[in-house]
Amino acid sequence: MLYTIKSKYVDEGKKGKWLKRISLVILVLILMAASFGSGLYISQKSEIIKKLAETEAVYLGSLIGKYGQGRDDILNQDVNFNLFWEVWDTLEKEYVDKGKLNDKAMFYGALNGLVASVGDPYTVFMDPKFSREFEDDLAGTFEGIGAEIGIRKEALTIIAPLDGTPAQKAGLQPGDKIYSINGEITANMTVDEAVAKIRGPKGTNVTLTIVREGNDAPRDIVITRSVITVKSVKTETLSSAGAQGDQEEKKDNDIFVLEISNFNNDTLDLFNKAVQEILSKNPKGIILDLRNNPGGYLDTAIELASEWVESGAIVTEKSSEENKNEYLSRGRARLKDYPTVVLVNRGSASASEILAGALRDYKKATIVGEQTFGKGSVQTLREFGDGSSIKITVAKWFTPNGDSIDDVGIKPDIEVEMTDKDYEEDKDPQMDKAIEILKGK
Repeated sequence: MLYTIKSKYVDEGKKGKWLKRISLVILVLILMAASFGSGLYISQKSEIIKKLAETEAVYLGSLIGKYGQGRDDILNQDVNFNLFWEVWDTLEKEYVDKGKLNDKAMFYGALNGLVASVGDPYTVFMDPKFSREFEDDLAGTFEGIGAEIGIRKEALTIIAPLDGTPAQKAGLQPGDKIYSINGEITANMTVDEAVAKIRGPKGTNVTLTIVREGNDAPRDIVITRSVITVKSVKTETLSSAGAQGDQEEKKDNDIFVLEISNFNNDTLDLFNKAVQEILSKNPKGIILDLRNNPGGYLDTAIELASEWVESGAIVTEKSSEENKNEYLSRGRARLKDYPTVVLVNRGSASASEILAGALRDYKKATIVGEQTFGKGSVQTLREFGDGSSIKITVAKWFTPNGDSIDDVGIKPDIEVEMTDKDYEEDKDPQMDKAIEILKGK
């Protein structure tokens, strides 16, 4: 029995070993199959990890891609957004005048700094207050001094004092550098910050300390703010006998002067009315006065240029070498047969340069005056739910001949400067030259 029993256990032991061996072989085969079957998944996952390592992907406030190959223009280190809140909390805990801290001002200030970090003076963040003021500008009504300002050679500069406004009456001129506003130095001040300090309720004063080219010493100009309502298009008729000629020598008014101060919401309707007036009067020539016009809507500039240019590109917009868009003439060209002189100066910028550049390249007008401002970029406006907005540069623009005027401007065919003495004596040699040209034609 014992032997039988022993034999029995020996037999069962051998059977168990074989079962273990078979089970092991099956397990190995299963593992091999599983490994083979999961190979594609592991490979795919590795590719995903590899791609994440090579690119930046924002995830929960941190930047993935720390160990990717670095590029000079792209962050290749972790950026922990928690630092923003650490700085915020430190201000609120340690700033000496905690009662002066304003959460909303801090928040909008941070967004303003974010946008300003790109280093483009035309790409700006506007909080709800500035956004409303910007809309008022486009509508042509606001309270302030009536001057367009911008950054030129890293200095806050008067681009254009608008006609008939306190700024013009006080003697501000295109190109004046604003050294201080009410005693506050403007170095490192953004355009939006300057506008906020210059604007204010009607009847109140603002003091601008300006530096004018050719004058060594800064001087203070005190300006009383007012409600500024500006129609962007004005018209009048002049005699080809000359602006300074005797009344007895003047012929019938036969030169039509079309002054455009902005490319705003009202510009196109007013311009179309002016075109109807031109067609009914059939003048000898047209003077298109774009002096001190800081620009505005691109589409409006294209519409206006199309009244002289019958076909072809008015302007080419490029966001990259591969991505460009040509804006073609609308084809009306109702003014194409009228001799035209375009007046420009240092205050002519943006959309006014597009119009002047198109008429120059197609030889539809003679350009008279001074070198224009030189703003060759295009901005678009993105509005947000809280009323704030961002004006962001999306492209560069080029004249029909392919010229970029950014920081260069448009050089007139005939250069005529306006001196301080001309301003003081209310003389206009640029207008006189335009009349002289049309009289000769």
